[in-house]
Amino acid sequence: MEQLKTETMHLAGWRDTATALAERFGDSAAEYDRSGEFVFAHYQALREAHFFSIAVPVELGGGGASHEEVCDSTRLIARGCGSTALAYAMHSHPVCLNVFKYKRGDAKAEQTLRRIAEKELVIAGTGANDWLESSGHAEKVEGGYRITATKHFVSGAPAANVLVTSSVTEGEQGPEIIHFSIPFASEGILIGNNWNTLGMRATGSHDVTLDQVFVPDAAIVARRPRGVWHPVWDAILPIAMPIIVAAYTGLAEQAYGLIIEQAKKTAGQDGLVGEATNALTNAQIALKDMIRLCDNYQFQPDKGLTNSILVRKTLATKAVQQVIELGATLIGGPGFFKGHVMERLIRDSRAMHFHPLPERRQVEFTGQYVTEHCL
Repeated sequence: MEQLKTETMHLAGWRDTATALAERFGDSAAEYDRSGEFVFAHYQALREAHFFSIAVPVELGGGGASHEEVCDSTRLIARGCGSTALAYAMHSHPVCLNVFKYKRGDAKAEQTLRRIAEKELVIAGTGANDWLESSGHAEKVEGGYRITATKHFVSGAPAANVLVTSSVTEGEQGPEIIHFSIPFASEGILIGNNWNTLGMRATGSHDVTLDQVFVPDAAIVARRPRGVWHPVWDAILPIAMPIIVAAYTGLAEQAYGLIIEQAKKTAGQDGLVGEATNALTNAQIALKDMIRLCDNYQFQPDKGLTNSILVRKTLATKAVQQVIELGATLIGGPGFFKGHVMERLIRDSRAMHFHPLPERRQVEFTGQYVTEHCL
């Protein structure tokens, strides 16, 4: 792929650059989906365009893109390749969390962001997949911990430089979770080759095994009690979920484009087009409001805000899937064949359910929050 120069990128803007990249990614998305291989060429194009550091503030050497611009770029990339957009979202949200922390004076976050910008580092992590319980065992040793664990759904692992994850150790008051980041080149880290899935097949979300991996004390960025809610999630989720939802909203926008194309060829589809327009608008409104709630990192972490984010994620999920189902209905039999864009969109969109929180867990979370705080 022809390299997109940094100067051109800044003149055009992140959104225009993302659109140009998406057009290129669309040419090879079907083949990546068919083979299930990781989108290495797409990641290389993103690296050349400095997209892995766009969220890093300018004064730290990055592109200075806002949280909204990161979301918009992810959404636009998804119009070309959903797998690339989702893997990119999983890189972006840990970077953006560090921007949030840097803006509040966190020295470690500043160092991390400088390194990301300097070397265009790629991040992969387990994030909310570990949720409240986490997994693995962290044994305290001199100067740090020895980690033994198998982590699942590590999107972007084949091309990542840094692993962001957590593990379980024994604290003074019981089981404790430590959060840390380490180089993927660390001795004892093994990337599996087991990502063979229904959808989002090219994200490279393989299992990652840590076999007695040494994590120095300096790499520990947070600690929390195991199995209970912690305010760390009130910082992570308002930042991460809009970026992730943006990837799937991009899929819905791609499906909507197919709906419009097909409707031009098929008479009597005004009602279906109108229904799809409503559904897409619902998805876009939910995403836009999530971005508003994040307020370009100016939000104050709070469980009520987290609840609002999770509610909107469920609303967006339903709307995205409705758009794509309507597209499948209109296109009909041809969209059922392998190799058709609609067939891939149907499969890719199913992954949206798994991101925190799946609907049944979200309504329980929301119901509990409302009962405790609002009744």
